[in-house]
This record gives sequence, structure tokens and C-alpha cells, in this order.
Amino acid sequence: MEVTLQMVFTTASGGRMTLSIPRPLADLTSAAIEGAMDEVLGADVFITAGGGLTGKVRATLVSRQTETIIEF
Repeated sequence: MEVTLQMVFTTASGGRMTLSIPRPLADLTSAAIEGAMDEVLGADVFITAGGGLTGKVRATLVSRQTETIIEF
């Protein structure tokens, strides 16, 4: 099963930007994720069409199971 960590931030224009991290560490804590999001905001290195990142919205772990039915 594939797992992705999605961290959602607000932008200067009021929009949202999602940063997706494939295969995150299995033992992540909410404190570690919040700290990482704070570091992303503090680094101020992401610029979107709506401007820079201004705040945190949420972080989610998304699990996806893929089953190949037929392959050619």
C-alpha cells in the first residue's frame, strides 16, 4: 500500500497549496509533522501563483492500494 504525507498550507492570496511527500517515515508524530511544516514556512522558499506560504491548514496521511487487473 502506498502512503503519502500531504501538508496543506495557505498562500498570501488566501488560496491553498499542498506539499506531498511520498513514502514518509512510518513513525511520524503530529509534533514532528507540525515542526516540519513550521520549517517550511520559516524557510520561505515556496512561491505559488497566489504568493508565498502564510500558514498551516492540515496534514494528512493518504493510503492508496493499487491492484493491477491486467497488464499488456
